[in-house]
Amino acid sequence: MEQPQSSKRFPLAGQAKDGFSNENEATATCYCGAVQLKFAITAPGFVGTFMCHCSDCRKITASVITTAFIVRNSHLEHLRGQDNLTIYTQSSTIASGNDMSNFFCKTCGTLMYRRGICAPDCSLLRTGTVDDFTLHETVLKPTVENFAENRVCWLKELEGARQYIGQAPLKTNKASIAKLYMVSSFAMRIKPRAANNVYASDSGGHSS
Repeated sequence: MEQPQSSKRFPLAGQAKDGFSNENEATATCYCGAVQLKFAITAPGFVGTFMCHCSDCRKITASVITTAFIVRNSHLEHLRGQDNLTIYTQSSTIASGNDMSNFFCKTCGTLMYRRGICAPDCSLLRTGTVDDFTLHETVLKPTVENFAENRVCWLKELEGARQYIGQAPLKTNKASIAKLYMVSSFAMRIKPRAANNVYASDSGGHSS
């Protein structure tokens, strides 16, 4: 059964006006509307959510924080615009030295998702592209903060989210989420600040 319409929120955000959500899936659309994805918001297709403060995420998002979620590719569909995506792949800011591929809309430049070679069955989508803004505050609320030691001083830790120095050592049935994030080697070199309720990662760093 679909969510009551009153529980959904589709504000004027970008050019597309055809986003939707129900109890099992939702859409994510780029700024100009040329690219639209449909993805699962329930298991097994929906894997989890996170917030990241690493330097690679800062640069790729042009912001000081990333909020994102992981979806299995088997539960991710391009409704339109797959041919309007351009792919930028590099490895110089990835700790393992392996490639990270970034999928952008050719028209407006929106980053739709990222993929790494260690887990080719998953994609990392950006929360801000999701059309139903109510999901940002519910299903897609981050449960983990990665690289909490690099959080900007004016931002507080997210209440209820597990705090990690470095990468959270969480796992799925098929792959380690710690490997999925593929964060920056530069972030890993920053000396951690003292923080309350911060867990040190036991993953030994990130790799792809």
